[in-house]
Amino acid sequence: MADAKIEKLQSAVATLDQISQNEKSGFINLVSRYLSRVIEMPVFVVCWLDRSGDADQIEWSKIQTPTDEVVVPYDSLAPPPEDMEATRKLLDKLAVLKLNGGLGTTMGCTGPKSVIEVRNGFTFLDLIVIQIESLNKKYGCNVPLLLMNSFNTHDDTLKIVEKYANSNIEIHTFNQSQYPRIVVEDFLPLPSKGQTRKDGWYPPGHGDVFPSLKNSGRLDALLSQGKEYVFVANSDNLGAVVDIKILNHLINNQNEYCMEVTPKTLADVKGGTLISYEGRVQLLEIAQVPDAHVNEFKSIEKFKIFNTNNLWVNLKAIKRLVEADALKMEIIPNPKEVDGVKVLQLETAAGAAIRFFDNAIGINVPRSRFLPVKATSDLLLVQSDLYTLVDGFVVRNEARKNPANPTIELGPEFKKVSNFLARFKSIPSIVDLDSLKVSGDVWFGAGVVLKGNVTITAKPGVKLEIPDGALLENKVINGPEDV
Repeated sequence: MADAKIEKLQSAVATLDQISQNEKSGFINLVSRYLSRVIEMPVFVVCWLDRSGDADQIEWSKIQTPTDEVVVPYDSLAPPPEDMEATRKLLDKLAVLKLNGGLGTTMGCTGPKSVIEVRNGFTFLDLIVIQIESLNKKYGCNVPLLLMNSFNTHDDTLKIVEKYANSNIEIHTFNQSQYPRIVVEDFLPLPSKGQTRKDGWYPPGHGDVFPSLKNSGRLDALLSQGKEYVFVANSDNLGAVVDIKILNHLINNQNEYCMEVTPKTLADVKGGTLISYEGRVQLLEIAQVPDAHVNEFKSIEKFKIFNTNNLWVNLKAIKRLVEADALKMEIIPNPKEVDGVKVLQLETAAGAAIRFFDNAIGINVPRSRFLPVKATSDLLLVQSDLYTLVDGFVVRNEARKNPANPTIELGPEFKKVSNFLARFKSIPSIVDLDSLKVSGDVWFGAGVVLKGNVTITAKPGVKLEIPDGALLENKVINGPEDV
């Protein structure tokens, strides 16, 4: 049954002239692996399960907590060389790759998420470029920046990077694969049924970074320049900056792969974690956890760290594994609906590749290296006095005594960036804030200070304005009289 499905799918994919031969074979390979695991079950059932179609069942009793040799404490790393020339030589072995395939749609923006203004008029991309520019200038090195786009972000990104033409940084863009969505009913590609718009296609997750780096020619170009490592991170993680200490450790210890992990808080309980399993370090995602152990997985007592998706990978190792077709990461089935048609897209995650690399490790880094902006509540944190901007680096305010950031919940009125910005005359001071919950039609004046735990709820149909200069400390506000 699986063979017949694949044969039919292969014939249909062969007629799709929008994608390359590499993309066609990569797609068929992914689907074949998926079907080989789930053939015992009807496809329509499998598609809608929240489980990884390709994940080997984890034997819970075999899971071990990684030792400090496997997940190295950041504080135990040797200091980087003090000599500028030695540091330059280290950095000349590095390239930085930002995953730039995401759109800002969840925050109400069009175009690549990396061009959302984060602070002082600078976008994510501006800050990334400024950071690498200052590194190249300080050490006289040549760290190039690669942007892996999706077909959704490619054209816009090409226009945007033109403004950096005169910077002292090489910027290269390449596209990750473009795969057709599969119609659940008959397992045929959606584009072969006349859906020729973008909706018929999808980028298959950031696990695709390794084959795409190779297929684009960028991998061989980096190796020919003497580059040894690539630092891969999400473009929306403001904490993901080049760390010479980490690079130095990996080169000295010949680690082919390093995942930065950081201590879990209650906000991160669903994040993937590193385990030792049958003698290798492995990423354990919640989708692989048997139902009986999900609560244990979410516990911050047993599984204390989670994946930041800041990855350092040896380029020769990527070439070896991609050419051997050895990177068979767990497949994440992602069901969608397009114009009422149930479709399936199969994805992989770059972190799951850790088990295929030799001498792979995690490094338990400070929380400051994980500062993603996924929603406007995160934007409030990074635009506030909790952080300052120094040479393109977002630096935490030392006046904040609590190592954790405040928890912030903003209602749907604040979801879009444009609405969020309109509702604040200026971003409040939150250095001494523990939690903020805002719901309803709430507007903030200039110079507002929030401390402790603050809840602000506007009653339905009522516009609630927090006046200029208001100090709200441990308050529950339901109307103007409570301010």
